[in-house]
Amino acid sequence: MKKKWVEWAKRYMPAGIISSTATILSSVFTYKITLNHLTSALVGTWVGNIVYFGYMLGKDIFDTQKRLAQKNIQYSIKTFMQNIRALVVEFGFSELFDSFLIRPTLMYYFPIWVDDIWLGIILAKVVADITFYVPAIISYEYSKKKLRSFN
Repeated sequence: MKKKWVEWAKRYMPAGIISSTATILSSVFTYKITLNHLTSALVGTWVGNIVYFGYMLGKDIFDTQKRLAQKNIQYSIKTFMQNIRALVVEFGFSELFDSFLIRPTLMYYFPIWVDDIWLGIILAKVVADITFYVPAIISYEYSKKKLRSFN
């Protein structure tokens, strides 16, 4: 099981760190400009998503290209679509609930409840990440077996 934890950390931690930074900074910056919790929550959610999934897609493309190059196989549009499909299977379910319900709701209410924008956004991010990663990891394990065989 330790091997799995290491694998998941290697897969998700870099994107999570970059995305967390983007989420927190964009959300707090937006709040400072607008003084609006809803706008802050939505901007933070979507900036974090763009950064997170941009990184994940880029990493998957890079890793796939590297594996294929070792076999003298070119990366193609078909391979790109396989990368996209695998990411949709891995994140689709958890991302729907996360982006449209859980994360923006938590990022709206936590800063109000704790009366501190920085602490509220950080707490919301941590709680939302827990609800996001559990189904994502389950789906990743499925997609790894069924959808990540590139030839």
